Amino acid sequence: MTNRLAQSRSPYLQQHADNPVHWWEWGEEAFAEARRLDRPVLLSVGYAACHWCHVMAHESFEDEATAAFMNEHFVNVKVDREERPDVDAVYMKATVAMTGQGGWPMTCVLTPEGEPFFAGTYFPPEPRGQHPAFTQVLQALAEAWRDRRDEVLTVGRDVATHLRETRDPGGDALSTDDLDAAVATLAGTYDAEAGGFGASPKFPPSMVLEFLLRHHDRTGSEQSLEMMTRTAEAMARGGIYDQLAGGFARYGVDRFWRVPHFEKMLYDNALLLRVYLHWWRATGAPLAERVARETAAFLLTELRTGEGGFASALDADSDGHEGTFYVWNPEQLRRVLGTQDAAWAVRTLGVTGPGTFERGFSTLQLPEDPDDAERWADVRRRLLEARAERTRPARDDKVVAAWNGLAITALAEAGVLLEEPELVDAAVAAAQLLVDVHLTEAGLVRASRDGVAGAAPGVLEDHGCVAEAFLAVLGVTGEAVWLDRALVLLERVVTDFVDPEGGFFDTADDDLVVRPRDVSDNASPSGTSAAATALLAAAAVTGDHRWRDAAESAVQAAAAVAVAAPRFAGQTLVVAEAMAAGPLEVAVVGPARERPAMHRAALALTSPGAVVVAGDEGLGVPLFADRTARDGRPTAYVCRGFVCDAPVTDPAELARR
Repeated sequence: MTNRLAQSRSPYLQQHADNPVHWWEWGEEAFAEARRLDRPVLLSVGYAACHWCHVMAHESFEDEATAAFMNEHFVNVKVDREERPDVDAVYMKATVAMTGQGGWPMTCVLTPEGEPFFAGTYFPPEPRGQHPAFTQVLQALAEAWRDRRDEVLTVGRDVATHLRETRDPGGDALSTDDLDAAVATLAGTYDAEAGGFGASPKFPPSMVLEFLLRHHDRTGSEQSLEMMTRTAEAMARGGIYDQLAGGFARYGVDRFWRVPHFEKMLYDNALLLRVYLHWWRATGAPLAERVARETAAFLLTELRTGEGGFASALDADSDGHEGTFYVWNPEQLRRVLGTQDAAWAVRTLGVTGPGTFERGFSTLQLPEDPDDAERWADVRRRLLEARAERTRPARDDKVVAAWNGLAITALAEAGVLLEEPELVDAAVAAAQLLVDVHLTEAGLVRASRDGVAGAAPGVLEDHGCVAEAFLAVLGVTGEAVWLDRALVLLERVVTDFVDPEGGFFDTADDDLVVRPRDVSDNASPSGTSAAATALLAAAAVTGDHRWRDAAESAVQAAAAVAVAAPRFAGQTLVVAEAMAAGPLEVAVVGPARERPAMHRAALALTSPGAVVVAGDEGLGVPLFADRTARDGRPTAYVCRGFVCDAPVTDPAELARR
């Protein structure tokens, strides 16, 4: 027997459609039911690739007795945090405020007015250490609602008031001294032996690495380059990276990146594709180029959907265990490779008898390039063929606007720099899907599935990442319509999302108990820094200072976080580096068939935040006004603030500049 979630478009909600819990989707109907029945709302938030969400579902939500108690005493609401990041943000902030920590699955209990009076994350089915059983928690909450209602309502009001009054302080514009100080602060938590920052678990610090690269490009700082290089190399050689098929897992559970949490997220891989591409651009490192190519191939092979977008994630689990699809033991290697090649693979890939993971299995690592490249290619091919016979992890195939924007931007640039036109084609196709499905009369839609748009509106992150993607597609296609589409989104940003006290809210509407506003960058850019990135790029293409002013307002809103905790302001620092450098505006003018070499040379410029547009003469964007091809040859105009150097017709000369 299915519940209401059977009609949902969300793969995560559909995972719970057969639960005996009478789940509701988030919406006014659920809260109206709570008021009618005089019950609290039990809010459970997770996402499709979340391992511990699956665990709690199997232990509690599929249990008939637990579900019966939930159905009798609560109105139960299930939320996909990837579809409703606004709901997740509000109640995660409450969870952290009430418990000191957060995570998923997240469990909050609310009054029928949406005010939270209890919060937590995963609860086991039986008491474990200091963790009560989920049923004990439910019973205590039901009793409190029945017997101590006034106290419960007071707690809810107090928490909601705290959330409304708590906001990240703004700051002044980030100076170059602030950027240097951010590098010094990062150095204080840098793990020189293993790469990365802080202790385990370690998440790929993609935006921090991009900042360090840009800081090195602007200042020549060897410290910035060393921290970036060591971290990028350690991740690429560790178990967090799929050594057979490419693609990064969500995080490493140990400081050496040896054992990952195996789920693979679109946003991580899109951001890391650009990091490795830019590392290769700056240094020519062969490892950087290889990982960039493999990560791009992973996006197209594993995450591309039938309608041309990119799926959100691959699950961590298969056959009832985490990582089963990816890990090996020596006996499995012998069966596939034979005795001699298996012995070589054990040494080369760090496979041990006891295992580096669980149950005697090891992740595959590549501490150094194999001594026999031809042998490695053959071993890799055979292992991939054998792995293809295993049960594949499930895929969350919803298309999230923001994360597709990140993928489009990365693939468009990679396609030109790596001379892989199919990557550009994939970027353009995904951008067109966003236009056809996600841009509706009501505005930008957050998510779609199978080419059908969902109901959740786009948040600030979506508008910023998609606008940046449209500008990237403008840059590689020379079609002015993409600028028009980007500016429509940015007009909405500066109209509907503006916070009168500076910066932006994360939602266009004030329809939650608190209007979310989080300037911190985590695994993906915050809405504020995503908007700042796109606004600065729009200023470079149009010369309109209104866009730069809005970008500066966004950076200032996050400045205090960037100064105090640069690990959580990576994208804000990326934008600030671009502002400190200009950024460069580069117009590559000339017929499409003749400009690839000049286009690649322009994109190879390492000046932080350089914005490159390649197109025909007369392209209807302000950057191309009065720009012509000299002597019939593709010509590059390198400008700052629309004041340009002498035009260049030789790609080698552009590279020297």
